[in-house]
Amino acid sequence: MPASETGTARPGVSVGPTSEFSLFFHVTPGHGDALRQALRSLQDHPGYRPGDYNMAIATIHEARFVLFDDDTRLLFATSFDGPWDAYMEDFFTSGPTLELFDAVFQHVEGYEGLPDAAAVKEFVLGAQVTAAAYARNYGGTVKEIRKAERVNKAFQRVLDDPEAGEALQHRALTPLLDEAAD
Repeated sequence: MPASETGTARPGVSVGPTSEFSLFFHVTPGHGDALRQALRSLQDHPGYRPGDYNMAIATIHEARFVLFDDDTRLLFATSFDGPWDAYMEDFFTSGPTLELFDAVFQHVEGYEGLPDAAAVKEFVLGAQVTAAAYARNYGGTVKEIRKAERVNKAFQRVLDDPEAGEALQHRALTPLLDEAAD
C-alpha cells in the first residue's frame, strides 16, 4: 500500500496523482433486492445520473458498484486524485452522497452505520483489495481535466467567432490551431 500524506499505509495502486480503490463486500442474506433499490436511488441522484458530471466528491474520476455471485457479493470500484485520507474526508463531508452510500452499505455484512467515521474507515479498509494491475488512458487530475474542457469550449467559441480571424493568424497560435484541427 502506498503512504498517504500522513505517512500511514493506505490502499490502492497509484498512477501519477490518481489511485485505484476496490472494495469487496458480502451482501447480507435476503438484502439483494433492497440493495438494488438503494443503488438505483444513488444512480438517480444528481451527479451520479448518466450524463451528469458533478459528483459531490470532486476528486473521483469514476465509480461503479457491481453485484455478482447471484447478488451475494458487491464490488465498489473507483479511482480518485490525492491521498486516501483526503478522499475519505471528502466522502464524510459529501452530504447527500454520504447518506446514499450509507443506504447502500446498510445491506452488506459488517457495516454498523454512521456517524462513527473511524469505524467506517476501518470497515472500508477491511473490504479493500489492491488491484493486481491498474492503468489510465489519460493524465491529469479531475480538476485539470475539467479546466482543459472549459478552455477547449472557450477556444471553440473563439474559433467560431468571425471577428477572431485576424487574431488567429498570429504565428504564436499555430500549435494551438494545429491541435484544434484534429
